[in-house]
Amino acid sequence: MDIHERALDTPWEGLVTEPVGGGDAAVLVLAGSSGRVDRERARLLAGQGLTALAVRWFGGPGQSPGICEIPLETFTDAVGLLRSTGAPRIGILGVSKGAEAALLTAVRDPRVDVVVAVSPTDSVWCNVGPGLDGLHRPYRSSWSWRGQPLPFLPMDDSWVSGSPAGEPVAFTSWYELSRRTFGRQFPGAAIPVERTRADMVLVAGGDDAMWPSLRAAERLAARRRSAGAGVTVISRADAGHRPRFPGESVLPASPAHLHGGSPHADALLGADAWPAIVSALRGTPAA
Repeated sequence: MDIHERALDTPWEGLVTEPVGGGDAAVLVLAGSSGRVDRERARLLAGQGLTALAVRWFGGPGQSPGICEIPLETFTDAVGLLRSTGAPRIGILGVSKGAEAALLTAVRDPRVDVVVAVSPTDSVWCNVGPGLDGLHRPYRSSWSWRGQPLPFLPMDDSWVSGSPAGEPVAFTSWYELSRRTFGRQFPGAAIPVERTRADMVLVAGGDDAMWPSLRAAERLAARRRSAGAGVTVISRADAGHRPRFPGESVLPASPAHLHGGSPHADALLGADAWPAIVSALRGTPAA
């Protein structure tokens, strides 16, 4: 399929990819804690007949250098841009912190028809990195809405990783400890996915070493089902934090972080999830 690309430099760095002649639906693509423009994933989606917009949502000119009180308007504005293309259906596909943003945006923006959250969380967490003021502490929300920070869970700094000095670190146990410490104190930090009209697909690996995404996906699904709303959960016990879809490159191992899983298991989870993701984004029945 022939694809047309257009680079953006305002209001954020981004890339629009679409099939020549237009797409069946449009999707906002959000990377994780890199905040990068995920060009490869946008092109993959365009190859499926979808208009895709990938944006840098932090770390760019005029943006916070870290994930600290990022305005959710960043994402609703991107939804507006996609809506202006005339696409009949709008989706958001986010991974990790991008999945957190995708879910929160779908709760607040009724124009979102479908959200795909890969390696999600079910709560709003504190900042990862500094805010516009350059400060990492005290902990603040990762997100804001209409100028107000969202309620969030902080991290329990009594945690010790147990990894040898200089070795990559797994963070799942830190998030689990922090939830046990603060979860009851901050019930407002839960992401109220029962409030969105959007269809929902959750993809998670049981061996995620960054945060407990499969348990989070199960809690998200329970919230949806308790409200009578639909949800699709796709998982593999041996996959990690970075599922890869058919046609995507293998990601190199990080020298700083353990992601869990393996390239093989992560690719299998991505392959299992891909047909359901494409069908949900298009709004067509799964094959």
